[in-house]
Amino acid sequence: MPTRYVAFALGTALVVGIVLLGMSEPETDLAATGSLLNGTIEIDGSSTVFPISQAVAEEFRKAHPNVQVPVGVSGTGGGFKRFVVGETHISNASRSIKPSEIEKAVENGIEFIEIAVGFDGLSVIANPSNDFLKCLTTEELRHIWEPGSDVSRWNDVRPDLPNGKFRLFGPDTDSVSFDCFTEAIMEHEDASRSDYTASADDNVLIRGVGGDKSALGYFGFAFYSSAPHLLKLIAVDSGNGCIYPSVETINDGSYAPLARPMFIYVNIDALERTEVVEFVHFYLDNAPQLVNEVGYVPLPEALYDEGRTLLNDSIEGRS
Repeated sequence: MPTRYVAFALGTALVVGIVLLGMSEPETDLAATGSLLNGTIEIDGSSTVFPISQAVAEEFRKAHPNVQVPVGVSGTGGGFKRFVVGETHISNASRSIKPSEIEKAVENGIEFIEIAVGFDGLSVIANPSNDFLKCLTTEELRHIWEPGSDVSRWNDVRPDLPNGKFRLFGPDTDSVSFDCFTEAIMEHEDASRSDYTASADDNVLIRGVGGDKSALGYFGFAFYSSAPHLLKLIAVDSGNGCIYPSVETINDGSYAPLARPMFIYVNIDALERTEVVEFVHFYLDNAPQLVNEVGYVPLPEALYDEGRTLLNDSIEGRS
């Protein structure tokens, strides 16, 4: 059952999982009332979710040009720092909010709802000239990336692989992709070897892996999708066979443990403003198309429908 997070409910048990909240179709026609909407909707947070929210904001302003929707990119943690003190109306997030962040929201009287908008999968990638590596187990990935690892040759990973050195590429320690990978593979956030080529810019990683025949790395599925001709996708075996990330495997959960939901968090007080309500509704209506266009994986339509009903209930509960 999806859960509405509110400041007065901190003492209740938190539901772990994807929480979907949306709203039903409003009675007013957006095209007819668009010129009447005005104001500013402040959004900040995850660089991963940024392309979706930015695309939604651009489309929304075509219908409502008097509404300003600046979208910042301070990272999931940075976005929450602003959100829990009331500086923003919506926060983009590549992970669920942490208990410590909820506590800070409670201290500041911030009530909020969590809306899942799509999925991303972390992709393990190699140079396309690599003709011997097709799949790695999660245990092998742990062996390669764990803190203090001295694994530097392919046959250190698996005896039947060549006796050649490889170079590692990955997100830097400030990236949510780094956090998600280390938590999923090492089962401890921030646990990673440090002797690899790190960058916050996924395009740098694409060029690095694409230009180095000995390369192995990881980053978001969306960024692999943007340059598949430069990269080779490596399947991951978490115990149920080798699975490649794809729209289908990320959506159905079979690409475990490297698939992750993406969220927006909405300040409940902001829902008293018509332009914010209309924007969130517009977001849910257009997320399937725009999530796909920017290279991520949309949720099943039934979940967006469920979200609309739940958000509408939340709004009605305030009246």
